[in-house]
Amino acid sequence: MNTATITQPIPLQKAGNGAWRISGTRIPVDTIIKAYLNGENAEEIAESFDTVRLADIYAILSYYLERPSEMTTYLQRRDDEAAQIRQRIETQHPPNNIRQQLLARRRTQLERQYA
Repeated sequence: MNTATITQPIPLQKAGNGAWRISGTRIPVDTIIKAYLNGENAEEIAESFDTVRLADIYAILSYYLERPSEMTTYLQRRDDEAAQIRQRIETQHPPNNIRQQLLARRRTQLERQYA
């Protein structure tokens, strides 16, 4: 009995900033993997991302499961980059009392509108 092996390319596309995205979308692979690690199955993830085919989600999860150390390193690097960006933004724009500032600004706008 002859069996044919069909190989499908992994739907990954590297963005300019080094992030891996699901081909044809702007969705980072990190998002899919983190949803999986948080307990969502492929079908639940697909419900959250209507631009991603279920087959692509399974392919991404398979890729992750076949390369756990490589993908863990990648996810850690992305988390570190996000933390650096967050730190830079918070240094430039401290979040001190931001909610109170926004509420005060809104009150001022409403007062002007109804004055």
